[in-house]
Amino acid sequence: MDPLLTKVESGLEDEAGELLPGPRSVGPGLVLEVAWEVCNQVGGIYQVIRSKAPEMVQRWGDRYAAIGPYTGAKADLEFEVTRPAGWVGRALSTLKEQGLTVHHGRWLIPGRPRVLLIEHEAMQSVLADVKFRLWQDHGIESPGGDGLFDGVVTFAEAVRRLVEALCHERALVPGRNRGVAKSLIAHFHEWMGGLAIPMIRKQKLPVATLFTTHATLLGRYMASNEDGFYDWLPWVDQEQSATQYNVRAQHSVERACAHGSHVFTTVSSITAEECTHLLGRHVDVVTPNGLNVAHYNKVHDQQRFHGEFKQAIHRFTCGYFFPSYSFDLENTLYFFTSGRYEPRNKGFDLCLEAMARLNAELKSAKLNKTVVFFIVSRRATKSLNPLAMAKRGVLNELEEVCGHITKGVMGQLFWRAASGGRLKLDDLVDEYWMLRYRRAQQALKQQCLPMVVTHILEDDHNDPVLNQIRQLGLYNRPEDPVKIVYHPDFIEPTNRLWGIEYDQFVRGCHLGIFPSAYEPWGYTPLECIAMGIPAITSDLAGFGRYVQEQHPDHDQWGLTVLPRRRRGYHESAADLCARLLAYCKQDRRQRIALRNEVDRRSWEFDWAKLASAYHRAHDMAIDRITREIGPDDQPPIGGGEKPIEKANEETSA
Repeated sequence: MDPLLTKVESGLEDEAGELLPGPRSVGPGLVLEVAWEVCNQVGGIYQVIRSKAPEMVQRWGDRYAAIGPYTGAKADLEFEVTRPAGWVGRALSTLKEQGLTVHHGRWLIPGRPRVLLIEHEAMQSVLADVKFRLWQDHGIESPGGDGLFDGVVTFAEAVRRLVEALCHERALVPGRNRGVAKSLIAHFHEWMGGLAIPMIRKQKLPVATLFTTHATLLGRYMASNEDGFYDWLPWVDQEQSATQYNVRAQHSVERACAHGSHVFTTVSSITAEECTHLLGRHVDVVTPNGLNVAHYNKVHDQQRFHGEFKQAIHRFTCGYFFPSYSFDLENTLYFFTSGRYEPRNKGFDLCLEAMARLNAELKSAKLNKTVVFFIVSRRATKSLNPLAMAKRGVLNELEEVCGHITKGVMGQLFWRAASGGRLKLDDLVDEYWMLRYRRAQQALKQQCLPMVVTHILEDDHNDPVLNQIRQLGLYNRPEDPVKIVYHPDFIEPTNRLWGIEYDQFVRGCHLGIFPSAYEPWGYTPLECIAMGIPAITSDLAGFGRYVQEQHPDHDQWGLTVLPRRRRGYHESAADLCARLLAYCKQDRRQRIALRNEVDRRSWEFDWAKLASAYHRAHDMAIDRITREIGPDDQPPIGGGEKPIEKANEETSA
């Protein structure tokens, strides 16, 4: 058993009541990372916290703990309960006596960080009182009947009480008389996790607070609906726009978190512009998102995996296109885009426009290349297209028949060859299997064009992606070298058209295309790079902007940053088409060399390098809390909270 784990969880402490420290022995008593997505996968922040955890544990040891909402069975899949020790254990016991349960344990991920999961629903009884205090103290109004916002409020109040209890118990630890040693760091992510910041600052707890916004909510709404968002951003009336998009409450929370934190960070320099103009505060540190590259990078197996999983995509292509007509799979390139269903923000619209242009260019150039372009996103659907499923079933039947024929021929062919017989195969195939072979071939054929969407959409007529495909005339005709597959669902092993993981699908493709119009960071191109697959991003994506700033030679090693800022839609589409055509002109050897170069440079984006920005932000927070409370002060630990039962009586009265 891990000796560190044994000591912490058996309740053993040193003379000062301390848990075993990490390599950084000087600093606050506990480093808390608070997010709605701790052990609760909802969006991209889960990936950030999860992949970064080993670096945080390496620096802080068991003084690092992630905090999130307890979500029952969902959390239990990746959470192992353990018994807390020392002053942390005493704080959690006090909270339990007051009616607030906090589960202590380990997140079952690399690094196995400590985790505190809060049953914040217990705060429902004081919800009205907390909302009143938010309005009275911070001017934050709360919408009525919004279950998500109510959950954010109860989570914030529960986090505030947890932090208060930890501060109180920390102050009682013998031999800890210096203010900075008594203090805690609390790093909050997004408005859903950060609402406790203004509460903590109001109470003057000895906590260094950091707030990271991964995207402003108002910015996301505005960019989805209005062209040239960044060009006229400096002149936006943020209050009026928040009212227009009905996000006043959420926007107020974001501003309160940004202004209340000791250190304010965001994930990219382009999102920092957003923060300055919409939240009214310059960021202190840009904290770019990294990956645990070792999780994706398979070193010498990268090329083998590409070939292996390309065969899985070939199989899909056979069942999807070959019933109507066939083409040479050896001269077929697989391009894809994926992400949240925001067609304009994610650049799906620009991809399709570029594909229409590429279709014409490939016809003219006569390269004898076929491009299959996949759009992978989640959209409301009724079911998989029955025709696609039927043809996939026939393809499976044909494969089974071919297997039987091959097995039968192999046995007889060997003896004929050994006895000096001539190579003649027709009489080696049993007539039964020959007939089944021909029937399966006939059943596979269809008289219509291949479909452009794999599912039956719930709102076929009003789907923006499907309507643009129709408008551009990308109907998968035999003479079109560019084929479109719109897949409005995740690719996963349980998907009967695929039977593979999304990561395996990515490995089998040749190029990922993500020319976003609004993307605070953008993990999809980064994941491609980590798996050795070239990718295209844009200068309106945080990742693209970071690459431009840090790696000016990016075009030479397989990561293209498409210029979109201050450029028209059609100009950007023409540029993207030209870059795709250049890729199509590469031969197999050039593509292999490019993947090797991508693979080599992927380690530049590992958390081992990028986590340094978080370390810098934490050090800045320590310096600021030290100046605020003084190195030897004994800061007040708030007024404390009455047990929830007592608060209930007051609320009822």
